[in-house]
Amino acid sequence: MIRVLFVCLGNICRSPMAEAVFQHLVDQAELTDQIEADSAGTTNWNVGRPAHRGTRDALRRRGIAYEGRARQVTLADLYEADYVIAMDTENIHDLHQRAPRGVLDDKLHLLLDLAYPGSAREVPDPIYDGRFEQVYELVEAGCRSLLDHIRGEHGLQST
Repeated sequence: MIRVLFVCLGNICRSPMAEAVFQHLVDQAELTDQIEADSAGTTNWNVGRPAHRGTRDALRRRGIAYEGRARQVTLADLYEADYVIAMDTENIHDLHQRAPRGVLDDKLHLLLDLAYPGSAREVPDPIYDGRFEQVYELVEAGCRSLLDHIRGEHGLQST
């Protein structure tokens, strides 16, 4: 099983959106038995809370269900994940602070690295400006590129 962990600051906006979108794409590709998605936050601020209403609304408008609850990333998450996908460079910094040296080598990436190669694009936090639709578009592009990358890297075909 290939494990993909999406990470943002509080795990109520961007990372749960990415988890839901990516899982939806995995399901559509009939790769559910080979890839699993999860999400977590670098802080414990929102542990146990549902995803932000803006995130849930953006997903619901596209027919994507999400019932997850916020949680904080653990060291076990970082060891067990094959891909740790951060939303911005602050998340990357926080994850490097948390993980022992070498744990994140070759597995930590920004979500938009593959969708927009050559440009350090970040997924902005919509909690500050309410731009959940713009964030959804970025997340979907990043998730599509990530799934294509994983399929190519692992030679995965739909079942």
